Amino acid sequence: VAAAAIAAAALLGAGYLRRAPVKATPIRFEIATPEGASLIDTPRISPDGKILAFNANDSSGRSRIWVRPLSSLETKPLDGTEGATRPFWSPDSRFIGFFAGGKLKKVEATGGPPQKICDYATGSDGTWSPAGIILFDGRTSDPILRVSAEGGTPVVAVTADASRKETQVAWPEFLPDGRHFLYMAQGQKPEDHMYRIGSLDSKESRAIAPAQSLVTYAPPGHLLFVRENTLVAQPFDAKAMKTTGEPVPLAEHIGTISTGLAKFSTSRNGVLAYRTGESGSRLAWFDREGKEISAVGDPGAYSDTMLSPGGDRLAFVLGDPRTGRDDIWVRDLARGVSSRFTFDPGDDFSPLWSPDGKAIVFSSNRGGGAFNLFTKPAGGGGQEQPLLQNDEMKLAYDWSRDGRYIAFQSRGAKTGWDLWLLPTFGDKKPILFLQTPFNETRPAISPDGRWLAYQSNESGRAEIYVQDFPGPGGKWQISTAGGAEPQWRGDGKELYYGSTQQLMVVEIQPGETFQAGVPRQLFKAMVLPITAVRNHYMATADGQRFLLLSPLGREAMVPTTVVVNWNAGLSR
Repeated sequence: VAAAAIAAAALLGAGYLRRAPVKATPIRFEIATPEGASLIDTPRISPDGKILAFNANDSSGRSRIWVRPLSSLETKPLDGTEGATRPFWSPDSRFIGFFAGGKLKKVEATGGPPQKICDYATGSDGTWSPAGIILFDGRTSDPILRVSAEGGTPVVAVTADASRKETQVAWPEFLPDGRHFLYMAQGQKPEDHMYRIGSLDSKESRAIAPAQSLVTYAPPGHLLFVRENTLVAQPFDAKAMKTTGEPVPLAEHIGTISTGLAKFSTSRNGVLAYRTGESGSRLAWFDREGKEISAVGDPGAYSDTMLSPGGDRLAFVLGDPRTGRDDIWVRDLARGVSSRFTFDPGDDFSPLWSPDGKAIVFSSNRGGGAFNLFTKPAGGGGQEQPLLQNDEMKLAYDWSRDGRYIAFQSRGAKTGWDLWLLPTFGDKKPILFLQTPFNETRPAISPDGRWLAYQSNESGRAEIYVQDFPGPGGKWQISTAGGAEPQWRGDGKELYYGSTQQLMVVEIQPGETFQAGVPRQLFKAMVLPITAVRNHYMATADGQRFLLLSPLGREAMVPTTVVVNWNAGLSR
């Protein structure tokens, strides 16, 4: 009997060992938008797949990092992350890196005081290697930089290669060896965008595949990126550093923007998080009390709004999700009809009307290289003419009412953004207005031509200042608790600016000397986050109405989708 029992147990054990392993299957669920949160950015799943982090505005309009452990039902913001941009994880899933207030910082995912890593005014997205090296990108024309996660001075790791007609490098992503990394190199045309592999040990890089969005590596061997608004996974050999098959679709309608941002991330152990839809913005008129009057057109990927001097036309930039390029459009506000204004394959943005409304100046990287200034008749006929060309990025912001000066900002290699004047008379050579070690941006000339308002981070955060124009002369700080995007009322008796999801107003007393009142809130304004582009709001000449570039409302927000074992659905 004992022998029979032993034999039976042996047979059962052998059968158990030979049985087919249980096949993993994808598990999909949704995480709702936290109550009071808005402007949800890219979901970032931790490397261990346990915690979801994302950037969002709270009910007061402050941008902060929020975390949601997948084992919990609670999503909460992290203290000390106010003003944060898109977060990224340390490889051990302990820390979250982010940029805020012109600094790269890190904070523990469980909370605690953030720690400064380095200063960098325009940092944006990062990646963190197991060896403690961080790579991060910045705004257009910034290189990819390298810094120790323990702190230090950033050094250049990758720059756009002019010999390959590259215009921008962005979205670094470390590969498993911690020495090589993926990044996206944008060319002059959308078809020239390319994913490349760089190395911490060399300046050389190699192309691996055409690009449309940021790219991430997912173990054991796939590249994830967005193509035509569809998230795809392409087989990739991390040791040979090459693709080994065709892309396979994973999810549709992934939110993207023309710069390459795509709203997805993945962990090392097969957890995928993404957001669909909701990309874009809306244009709407508001009165001085903050009451919405009417919407302008349909929602879209709008930016860089600019009212004509007569207030009857609106120039704006509209991103094309198919090509990833920006073009300028002009809308007849009375007729409700929009017409495309620029057609070049390059990026065109930052439109500026001439004082008489007969011409539009804009920035473009057409022809390759830096963003230069061009002009074109506002009616749309005729050819664009180059206005100012050099090796630095330039954005035109204002044109004096007498037509004599165009105020623009230009990014220098060592001094950051500086303010310049381009005369329309004489030799028409640019005149330096203001240059410091800090970033001076968004110049706005007063209607009487006596003052110039601008934004600067010299105090450690963005504030509004006014100086004599065309200078030299006095200088006055206007904002007291942060400020961005100064604009004058048509008669110069009020100065407006944005500050933490509210529109502020300052009374200006006319006279030989500059006199400004105390800033006060005009109304709460749910505007898009202040970025490199301009005019998230525009005031009519009488200051009675404001055209806001606003995010889509909560009704347009969708939950974040999480997929566990996402790669189990791929064909083997």
